Amino acid sequence: MIRLFFFFLSCFFCCNTLGAQQIKSREGFMLKLSEEQASKFAGLALKNIHREYPNKPGNVLESPKDVLSPKQLYPAFHGCYDWHSSVHGHWMLVKILKEFPQIKEAVEIRKALAKNISKENLSAEAAFFLKPESKSFERPYGWSWFLKLALELHTWEDPLGKELAQHLKPLEEIIVTRYISYFPKQTYPIRSGVHSNTAFGLTYALDYSRQMKKSDLEQVIIKRAQDYYLKDEMIPAKWEPDGADFFSPSLMEADLMRRILPQKDFSIWLDKFYPSLLKNEPASLFSPAEVSDRTDPQIVHLDGLNLSRAWCMRNIGLSLSESDPRRNIFLESAVNHAKASLGHVSSGDYAGEHWLASFAVNLLCK
Repeated sequence: MIRLFFFFLSCFFCCNTLGAQQIKSREGFMLKLSEEQASKFAGLALKNIHREYPNKPGNVLESPKDVLSPKQLYPAFHGCYDWHSSVHGHWMLVKILKEFPQIKEAVEIRKALAKNISKENLSAEAAFFLKPESKSFERPYGWSWFLKLALELHTWEDPLGKELAQHLKPLEEIIVTRYISYFPKQTYPIRSGVHSNTAFGLTYALDYSRQMKKSDLEQVIIKRAQDYYLKDEMIPAKWEPDGADFFSPSLMEADLMRRILPQKDFSIWLDKFYPSLLKNEPASLFSPAEVSDRTDPQIVHLDGLNLSRAWCMRNIGLSLSESDPRRNIFLESAVNHAKASLGHVSSGDYAGEHWLASFAVNLLCK
């Protein structure tokens, strides 16, 4: 079934202008980010990570002295419209450079990363986060992406990666501490389809904690995930999506729980969570979202929803046993969702172009 899944994806992307390269082995056709595709995505990020305006600051103003430009507030991650988009734009550039060290944009990517993720800039970012009014800034979406960026740099066997990882450490330590101090106090999960989603906020922090051997952080996340989600049953996923979602609340939760539970336990949990899966229900969950206006910054979120649904469905499907009929349902739906939006990452409008490429790379690179 894995072979069939990757074959369908490969067939699609070979015909797509942002087509993925096909591994020509009868052992399995795999979806893989092509260098051509990576180059186009990198171009979008390089165009945007230094672009300060338009900008949507998310900071709280305590007095007139706090009325500062985005670059003054956070000199490293001031581009791409908002802080979190800048962070995952930088993550994408690191990921692309790790996948394609000789990509034609390599020199420009290295220069851009070194310029933005400087020791001076990250010291200023850490100082901003330590302000009392910044206590909830970017919680948890930006936090999760920041730890994903940190992990990408820590695992990059390159002198630049090691240097930049050291520059991130002051803010990295602040964010890790905030996870540990905040989530035991968050009594209820937030089940939205946007930035406040708790499951997504825990997911990449969990990956980070395990690879970086941060057992205190890992224990907090596992405990909270169990408290929040272990008893969930019959999730009302037929209500998805909302009109501005870029996450599926139910799929994000399932993608987190497959990390927490052993395969057998996860299979049982998933059966209670989505009891009608074998009937391909709820239909709305397995139907890609329609995007009516890619110039609207809220409606274009739905392209991100299709991409994040695709990576969640792929992850969930591959976590199930090969004999599980639900595996095929998830993998086929992942293909359909990928097809619906990957061709629209480069739409020509800043509303989507400042962030969608990083969602695409997150889907295409495992």
